[in-house]
Amino acid sequence: MKENEYVDQLKDIRSIMDKSTRFLSLSGLSGVLAGVYAMIGAFAVQLVIEKSSSKYITLESREFRWIVGIAILVLVASLITAVLFSKARAKRTGEKLWSSSSKRLLVNFCIPLFTGGAFCVSLLQTGHYGLIAPVTLIFYGMALLQASKYTIETLRSLGIAFILVGLLNCWIIGFGLYFWTFGFGVLHIIYGTIMHLKQSK
Repeated sequence: MKENEYVDQLKDIRSIMDKSTRFLSLSGLSGVLAGVYAMIGAFAVQLVIEKSSSKYITLESREFRWIVGIAILVLVASLITAVLFSKARAKRTGEKLWSSSSKRLLVNFCIPLFTGGAFCVSLLQTGHYGLIAPVTLIFYGMALLQASKYTIETLRSLGIAFILVGLLNCWIIGFGLYFWTFGFGVLHIIYGTIMHLKQSK
C-alpha cells in the first residue's frame, strides 16, 4: 500500500514540475484547423497558378502577390485559432496563457522560424525559387523541435517529420506545393488529431 502511495506522490511531483516548466495548453484542435487552412490555401494557390497566363511566376507578377497574400491569410488564421483555442484550454486547466513557460516556448519557436524566413527572402532575391519550399519545411520543423522542450512532447516527432519532408523535397525540386500541402496540411491534421485524443483522455 505504501509503495503505491509513493508512486502516486512521485507522479504528482512530476506533474507539478511539468506544469511549472512546460506550457501544456496547446490545443490539438487548433493544429487540425491549421492543417485544414493550409490545404485550402494550397488549393487556392493551385488555382492561381493554373489561371496564370505566364509560364513562370516572377516577383513582380500579380500571381506572386496573390500567393503571398494567401500564405499570409493562412498564417494569420492559424495563429488566431491557436491563441483562441489555447486560451480556452488554459482556462479549463487553470493554466495562465501568458506565463514564463509560454514565453520560453514562443522565443524558442520564433528564433528558427525567423531565421528560416530571412533565409527564404535571400533565396527569393537570388532567384533560387525551388529551394524555398524545402527551406520553409526544414526551418519550421526545427522551430517545432526547439519548442517541444517547453510544451507537449508530441511536437518533437512532428518537427522531425517536417524536417524529413523538407529534406526529401530538396531532392525533388519543382513539387514544392505538394510537399507544402502534405507538411502543413496533412501532418498538422494527423498530429493535431493525436494531440486532441491524448488531451481528451
